[in-house]
Amino acid sequence: MASALSDKLSRLVKEMRGQARITETNVTDMLREVRMALLEADVALPVVRDFIARVKEKALGQEVMGSLQPGQVLVSIVSKELAATMGEGVSDINLAAQPPAVILMAGLQGAGKTTTTAKLAKHLIEKRKKKVLTVSGDVYRPAAIEQLKTVTAQAGAEWFPSTPDQKPLDIGRAALDYAKKHFFDVLLVDTAGRLAIDEVLMAEIKDLHAALNPVETLFVVDAMQGQDAVNTARAFKEALPLTGIILTKLDGDSRGGAALSVRQITGAPIKFAGTSEKLDGLEVFDAERHAGRILGMGDILALVEQVTAGVDIAAAQKLAAKVKSGAGFDLNDFLAQIQQMKQMGGLSSLMDKLPAAMSAKAGSMNMDQAEKDIKRKEGIIHSMTPLERRKPDLIKATRKRRIAAGAGVHVQEVNRMLKEFEQMQDMMKKFKGGGMMKMMKRLGGMKGMPKMPF
Repeated sequence: MASALSDKLSRLVKEMRGQARITETNVTDMLREVRMALLEADVALPVVRDFIARVKEKALGQEVMGSLQPGQVLVSIVSKELAATMGEGVSDINLAAQPPAVILMAGLQGAGKTTTTAKLAKHLIEKRKKKVLTVSGDVYRPAAIEQLKTVTAQAGAEWFPSTPDQKPLDIGRAALDYAKKHFFDVLLVDTAGRLAIDEVLMAEIKDLHAALNPVETLFVVDAMQGQDAVNTARAFKEALPLTGIILTKLDGDSRGGAALSVRQITGAPIKFAGTSEKLDGLEVFDAERHAGRILGMGDILALVEQVTAGVDIAAAQKLAAKVKSGAGFDLNDFLAQIQQMKQMGGLSSLMDKLPAAMSAKAGSMNMDQAEKDIKRKEGIIHSMTPLERRKPDLIKATRKRRIAAGAGVHVQEVNRMLKEFEQMQDMMKKFKGGGMMKMMKRLGGMKGMPKMPF
């Protein structure tokens, strides 16, 4: 959806250049394109009709002010209405309850409930400093309980054991009793899903809801479902008092219609979005920022947050002090820089948050190939001895052959990696003794820049 809608709007902005005001004709032309983009993205027809009507009402007759062009004004209106459709602002999770706050996870099988439960546990531990317990009431799917046990451990939370021969209601009550006795702040209850809506599923989750009285009932939905997501959302809304939505697989090759549809169908706010398969791949959902991504404006704020969260400040300061002291930049430092990139989510994750124009230029790069190159460099350095990493000058022909064999690459790959390392080493030498500041002055980069740690 993002690329289709962004492309159509960019083309319309160019076509409307030079027009003095917004008219019935140019609004109709634009909305026809927007309507097609939304329908192609599997947005529910009632949602599309309502959205188009709101945009048309606000756009007609609006004056074009200052240096803005009609196309830009219309894009601004579309952006605001997209944000309104998905729920304005941020709606964080509600934990205002006598501990333990129970959070019930609902949704169909395959939506990613179990992994999302662990992601949410990690988020609550790291961002809200809560003591979290998870439990699985999914006694039907093979290995569902063991899967939750594994991902819960990875998230740093505690797991409450259950077995397939137990009843979900008994499991829920036992977990709640344990959470109270051991002073947990939050109990996350992963429920069973089905491949489709059925009476047994709905009766079971209604009983669980009544027994546990959760402070949050979160509907987990696959962003790639399209129209099916709307039908599922409507069924769960009728069965449960949903308090929020978590969209999973928002980073996938999806048409994205679910993000626009489920909010309006359920009336519940979208609280989180799954942005990767990693356990830290869960973002608090911000409708305005997501609207910007859809329209190709990017999400620079999310990019800054991702980079800041991924950067090891202590390691960066240690490297800065090392470079300033005149100590050489070695292959251990080079490896640390590669690993920092991985911690920030990799190249593709960073590119997703760039504005369309910038990411289009970056798109000429093969992201998959770039990610493989990074892993290959990491493998080459891991095939070196500690001495070789500290003193790269020792690496001659015989050592290169041994390193290449250990990493499973050709010697040319080792040479290429060492050449890139030497280029970075040369750059680091310029930082010594304030060289970076001189370089920034020559580039005219000092204006408005924060003080550098060199």
